[in-house]
Amino acid sequence: MRVATAAYDLDWLDSWAQYEDKLNAWVAQAAGNGAELLVFPEYGAMELSTLDGVDVAGDLERSIQAVSDRMEEVQNLHQRLAKEYKTYILGASAPVVAGAGRPVNRAELYAPDGRQDHQDKQIMTRFEREQWDIAPGGPLKLFDTALGKIGVLICYDSEFPLLGRALSEADLILVPSCTEALSGYWRVRIGAMSRALENQCVTVMASLVGNNDWSEAVDMNTGTGGIFGPPDKGFPQTGVLAEGTLNQPGWTYADIDLSAIADVRADGHVLNRTHWDEQPPRVESVTFSAL
Repeated sequence: MRVATAAYDLDWLDSWAQYEDKLNAWVAQAAGNGAELLVFPEYGAMELSTLDGVDVAGDLERSIQAVSDRMEEVQNLHQRLAKEYKTYILGASAPVVAGAGRPVNRAELYAPDGRQDHQDKQIMTRFEREQWDIAPGGPLKLFDTALGKIGVLICYDSEFPLLGRALSEADLILVPSCTEALSGYWRVRIGAMSRALENQCVTVMASLVGNNDWSEAVDMNTGTGGIFGPPDKGFPQTGVLAEGTLNQPGWTYADIDLSAIADVRADGHVLNRTHWDEQPPRVESVTFSAL
């Protein structure tokens, strides 16, 4: 299969039609280049807050609510695009008010046959906890698709090995991200590469890029698209299948062979995924006596 992952920049939107045109252009370009799976980044939906004007877009709480209120329209658009272009799409994540509680950070996965389901972020960053008050969502899911088994670790979630291990059956782990600084980008990238190593799978990282003075939430963004595998037989020695240019909007593509994932899991030079359970018996606490 061919995977496309986005370095996605936000726009000030004057109309819903402008957003539709933008998404259609992005999806058409990737599908036109043969992509069967498209990955958009974390919090890419925040540009929808601009449709309610500068006062709403610039207010943290009101922008969250404004984006959440448009998610049904967003879902309908993505369903149409996935069907029209015969692609799977992981839509840009959004703060979604689900029930009476605080909003969750949710990414929707759309299939070309009209099916959809979502993945919520599990562990919040400090900004999400202390300023946004975003809540952890539902459990991790494994999506069984025609392209293989797919999991999603939203940004910070990719930095936690046990969350990655919970998705050890996944062939692909998608990592939509939103990082302010270069250090944040590298934390998530190192996490994504580590999960590819441990699970002997492919991880697909998408990034929000560009600066947006109109927003308190997504005002500064650093990153690029990247697609990673285990540095082992059948994969590049660096583990990097493809990477974009830092902070340059656009798609990054890679061709992925599921048989290469199966082969490295069965007969790689190392078998990290298989040997995972050998860790706990080898850990013990040692206290040195005082001299």
